[in-house]
Amino acid sequence: MCGIVGAVAQRNVSPILLEGLRRLEYRGYDSAGIAVLNDKEEIQRVRVLGKVNALVESLKTTPLTGTTGISHTRWATHGVPSIKNAHPHQSKDKIALVHNGIIENHESLRKEQEQLGYTFETDTDTEVAVNQIHLYLQEGKDMLEAVISAVKKLDGAYALGVIGKTEPVRLIAVRSGSPLIIGIGIGEYFIASDIFALLPVTQQFTILEEGDVADIRRNSLRIFNKNGEEVSRPIITSKLSSDAVDKAGYCHYMLKEIFTQPLAISETMEGRIAEGIIVEKSFGDEVKDILDRTKAVQIVACGTSFHAGLVAKYWIESIVEIPCKVDIASEYRYQKTVVQEGTLFVTISQSGETADTLAALQMTKFLSYIGTLAICNVAESSLTRNSDLVFLTHAGPEIGVASTKAFTTQLVVLFMLTLLLARRYGGLISISEKELVQQLKSLPGKVNHVLKLNSELYNIAEHFIHRHHVLYLGRGSMLPIAMEGALKLKEISYIHAEAYAAGELKHGPLALVDKDMSVIAVAPNDKLLQKLKSNLHEVRARGGELYVFADLETQLESTEGTTVINMSPIDYYIAPIVYAVPLQLFAYHVAVLKGTDVDQPRNLAKSVTVE
Repeated sequence: MCGIVGAVAQRNVSPILLEGLRRLEYRGYDSAGIAVLNDKEEIQRVRVLGKVNALVESLKTTPLTGTTGISHTRWATHGVPSIKNAHPHQSKDKIALVHNGIIENHESLRKEQEQLGYTFETDTDTEVAVNQIHLYLQEGKDMLEAVISAVKKLDGAYALGVIGKTEPVRLIAVRSGSPLIIGIGIGEYFIASDIFALLPVTQQFTILEEGDVADIRRNSLRIFNKNGEEVSRPIITSKLSSDAVDKAGYCHYMLKEIFTQPLAISETMEGRIAEGIIVEKSFGDEVKDILDRTKAVQIVACGTSFHAGLVAKYWIESIVEIPCKVDIASEYRYQKTVVQEGTLFVTISQSGETADTLAALQMTKFLSYIGTLAICNVAESSLTRNSDLVFLTHAGPEIGVASTKAFTTQLVVLFMLTLLLARRYGGLISISEKELVQQLKSLPGKVNHVLKLNSELYNIAEHFIHRHHVLYLGRGSMLPIAMEGALKLKEISYIHAEAYAAGELKHGPLALVDKDMSVIAVAPNDKLLQKLKSNLHEVRARGGELYVFADLETQLESTEGTTVINMSPIDYYIAPIVYAVPLQLFAYHVAVLKGTDVDQPRNLAKSVTVE
């Protein structure tokens, strides 16, 4: 989604803004731009269609120098990707603005402004915001007053950064539904869509709350809440280093993130296991009270996180033996919800800023859930700050748009949650918690072993360069893993891929199977193995080309038309976590061989901050 970086400093801010944009590239975008106030108090602006590197090249011929500035990477919503629609936007050369989000009432505001003599240069919803601020400046208000008056007219979700030539050392920032943070330096302040953008210049941050407006100057910061009251927001110190978002020698962020999963899983477990069991208090003092009252679980998430929730449903219902529902956040927020007594509401999100998931969390205030639990990778996110309980996944920054280590660490935390619930319901009768925790502790080694399949998966990927359709099959807890594998392939290679429960083949998908259809199956050695083998025979009987990720103990062997990728024996409950990894690596190699943009696939954004 769109990225914002801004600065007010005593030095030239252009290099800071450009580096910040580079660090936000993972969010996904189609154009970029920068505007600064020069020493003549004029707004200078450069915008390009394409990547930040194109902006850097453009600035070599049109250098911008100034101590106050804003910059932006745009992901098109209203208006096609183009230079004219790229941010920053200006009004009458007096004010410039960058915007993340959507102004829902832009059409009515556009009509009002046209009647007042404003002409529009873009097709975006953003232009009405910058014009509205200019309108109030013309009435004699200062920048802060003009922005506060303007946002009262705006409907939607947005973050704004505003500069003006009449007040050249002032930056106004607004948060309403889209994330925005303030970085604190010595005699300088910065704004950005997330902390990663500013790590080279500061590790001190203030996070704007919903409805906040910040008045930022070189040596002062004032924040006003949605009621217009001046407030103080806490300052946090980030533990992330500026090199935490580097590729560390890997060709792509995604490859780095796949190969650092053993470490991410280890760090997610660190401090949460002692004497062979999960340490409940490591998740906070309030955990015991809420889990004691939990009789059912409602999980809400989007995309990859939704798939993690589906795996958790199998675990919770089979180990804990209490009901667990899983809903896509964008569907949940628009449907009638019947809350079972004693239900814990669980949200899952890598960024903690997913708009639909946040909206679903807001709905819980009007429903009878016993509490809310966020499973998230970003400690300072909106999701964590608005939930009763927080289980952090210590995966570190994930830059690639296609989630990998965030997914596997989400599963680790969800398994820990399952074990904590199982203590209360006698769900550990047939197998002890210590045995299951031992399985968890074996995960880093199991994943390391899977990563040794890298060369084999590359060779298999070569067969998919010219494929247009792939069918993924799984059963039980492996169905969500098949769904996640299909999602990874379509996200980064642009090959159409769908996942089905293998038992559903004869209910429709089998009609698609012929010699041109590749079928990928996930085959652990579990109680559904024989059923799955029958399904695979159905595929081969119709000429389908099979690729099977199989436990060695299944005794499946490669034959004509069937390629078996052997996996070491893996314990039943942790198998979904381990089997996810080779599917990620396979999708990566297919994408690289096809020459797609692996880290920033077309049309996609890392953090979906608008509906």
